Amino acid sequence: MTDEKEPDERRRRRGRGVRTKRPWWKELPVLVGVALVLALVIKSFLVQAFSIPSGSMQNTLQKDDRVLVDKLTPWFGGTPQRGEVVVFRDPGGWLPEGAPQESNAALRGMQKALAFVGLMPSVDEKDLIKRVIAVGGDSVECNRGEPVKVNGKPLDEPYIHPGSTPCDDYPVGTVTVPEDHLWVMGDHRNDSLDSRAHVHEPGGGFVPVKNVIGRAVTVAWPISRWDTLPVPDTFRR
Repeated sequence: MTDEKEPDERRRRRGRGVRTKRPWWKELPVLVGVALVLALVIKSFLVQAFSIPSGSMQNTLQKDDRVLVDKLTPWFGGTPQRGEVVVFRDPGGWLPEGAPQESNAALRGMQKALAFVGLMPSVDEKDLIKRVIAVGGDSVECNRGEPVKVNGKPLDEPYIHPGSTPCDDYPVGTVTVPEDHLWVMGDHRNDSLDSRAHVHEPGGGFVPVKNVIGRAVTVAWPISRWDTLPVPDTFRR
């Protein structure tokens, strides 16, 4: 009797809640879809990778470096602070019109798709990266032969590119930053069309805080250049 019952018992156990495993090729589209949704959520609300397009932030950042930008903090009311490196949308007229595009239609479509989910920089987005020197209400002095001064205090700027001068190529005198705006400058002062270069244009060279996408916190690529981007000591005094 024991031998006759065991097969029946095994059949009953097999019939309770046991599912047939689906082939991997049926599971793959679901996994890819979940991965893309997660990538899109991360890009939109948490962290996004950006490519450095020029040498205006040398030697802190080199051309073609990839940085990770914190997009979460602004959602909780955080605002850019002096000394932070930030990515922001063109306030208007800071970047040339049009950008070279991939001639191959298929590759161009792939680039746009990957950029949409944050896996590749977009050639269509007009974003810049600079260091915040002053925030709303601050006064900035930028005179030939002198260090940059914020609210009357000179900045010690060891991060600027060797051989660059703080203000000599674009001396603008004294400016006051409007509320909810920023004064930004590149670390390679002699190769940066930053706030100084646009002071006589509409907007006065100031960047609206609402244009800031987020703070660059880490150099992620290439691996040999991995590093964090802390606020320099001169801005903590």
